[in-house]
Amino acid sequence: MTMKIAIIGAGSSYTPEIIEELVKLKERLPVTRLSFMDPDEKRLEIMAGFCRRFMEHLGHKIEIEATTDRRRAIEGSRFVLTQIRVGGNAQRVLDEKIPLKYGVIGQETTGPGGMLKALRTIPAILEIAREVEAIAPEAWIINYTNPTGLVAEAVNKYTKVTITGLCAGAYFPRNAVMHALGVPESSIYYDYFGLNHLNYGYNIRVDGQLLNDEEWEKIAHVATWGSVNAELIRLMRVIPSPYLQYFFHHARCVSQARAKELTRGETVQKIEEEVFRAYADPAQHTKPEALSKRGGGGYSEIALSVMEAVYNNQDRIIIINTPNRGAVTGMPEEAVLEIPCLVNASGIFPLRQPVVPRVMWGLISSVKTYEQYTVEAAVTGSRATALLALMSHPLVGEYELAVPLLDEMLTANKAFLPQFFG
Repeated sequence: MTMKIAIIGAGSSYTPEIIEELVKLKERLPVTRLSFMDPDEKRLEIMAGFCRRFMEHLGHKIEIEATTDRRRAIEGSRFVLTQIRVGGNAQRVLDEKIPLKYGVIGQETTGPGGMLKALRTIPAILEIAREVEAIAPEAWIINYTNPTGLVAEAVNKYTKVTITGLCAGAYFPRNAVMHALGVPESSIYYDYFGLNHLNYGYNIRVDGQLLNDEEWEKIAHVATWGSVNAELIRLMRVIPSPYLQYFFHHARCVSQARAKELTRGETVQKIEEEVFRAYADPAQHTKPEALSKRGGGGYSEIALSVMEAVYNNQDRIIIINTPNRGAVTGMPEEAVLEIPCLVNASGIFPLRQPVVPRVMWGLISSVKTYEQYTVEAAVTGSRATALLALMSHPLVGEYELAVPLLDEMLTANKAFLPQFFG
């Protein structure tokens, strides 16, 4: 039996992580062919060459083809992994810098920067999804592309393709408890609810027992990891995503961002230059050390868990960005949430979540409103809808601020937003 996987955006520096996980799961996920697709021929060839060497070093062999033809890559694939960045890191830098001029955090998935990334990305992802729908309708899209929650909302609303929107942040509460209490992963259980990069772990239990005050004290200090204040974590009695620092400590984050010589996007550009020099070296056959500076890894573990569950029709509980479908009372049925789901060959089934703590209600509802307006604006090119999206976002929310901020950001992205500029 043959199994093909397509990787759209294979020139990403994260692609070797997928190779590594595929080798670990070679007995349970017998992939015979990988189709690397990327519009950047230079990055594509460098990555394909390195991954062939890396695969050989790991003692496994899967055919790797490199193509700039997306339809060729998708055709015959069982899974289509998407990890694209429309506009590259150059646009990310603008997403970071422009909002700071207005006193708003500039970040690639949160606030105005995340909105513009979504406006650039959603039309491109919908093109891919419609090609999958036409030529590989049984294939699942496994999405790494950020903002993954908005991407999943768009694909679920406008196509019939099965998509899993993934984020390694789903493991954050687990990792915090493991580090703080020194307990094994298998002993930890928690409920989980929110949106991508705006979520909480709650009802946290170790060996079936809810955490006591002493345990929360230890976890609060670990779970902050330089982001959300430890005292606030103790007060809320939930483990928040580190991205919530942009809401809970916005002024601090803006001040810190303005004080830095380089934005994160500019830093990443320098790291990527170093990483790709290593990838291009014919003598390089292991992941370069510079890759550890890139951050944002860990997706491949979840992605391969999804593929393994589907391929082997094995029930697996995985946190996915998927439509609510009644899992959380008070949220729209079609709204994409980041929640635990049962996954197998039959599909994705959101699990009913217990009563959600009150501390989560307001912020998640506001940002969900922003997300739904943003998806609509990305598809229609309506400035009015985009303005409503920005007005709905808790970090903006002021008309006199939103109008000039939106105009400047749209103009800075004109080459990637034809839907707004005819």
